Amino acid sequence: MKRSFLLYAFILLILMNIFTYAFYSQEVAFEKNRYTKVTTKLKDSLKSMNSKLADAKYFSLEKNENAQNYFESEDGSTVIAHQKLIPFVTERLLDYNSNPNGNPYTGQDKIGENKFIINKVRLLNHRWIIADYSDGTIWGEALLKYFINDDQTISFEVNQSLLYSK
Repeated sequence: MKRSFLLYAFILLILMNIFTYAFYSQEVAFEKNRYTKVTTKLKDSLKSMNSKLADAKYFSLEKNENAQNYFESEDGSTVIAHQKLIPFVTERLLDYNSNPNGNPYTGQDKIGENKFIINKVRLLNHRWIIADYSDGTIWGEALLKYFINDDQTISFEVNQSLLYSK
């Protein structure tokens, strides 16, 4: 009797080990398959987002080599590096926000109590800037021209400006 009990217990233990092994090996295979699917999906999403980002930055001085070449001299040396120019021009344009009547390069006069100030700026190329502006309640956009003068100052000119309705 004791021998048959040990035999049954041994067989039961072997069966439990076989089922446990089968369960965990299938779980590992399932997790490996799931990891592969998630990794593939994330890589595709990342590739898609990088493509969308490249499309979004298409109209920017950062990606426009023709506009960057505008700042090279005849001997091939760079007069102004575009990496330094972008923050320099942006900072100069935003400095006009401190004007009590608002930034004059929004193309809008002060309507109410609040003045129009420029919030965001993107340099499109070596000549144009697009800017987003608001007075807190009314929003608009402006297309500006900018020029780098011989004395390394920057002058701006409003090309077009529009206000969105409330």
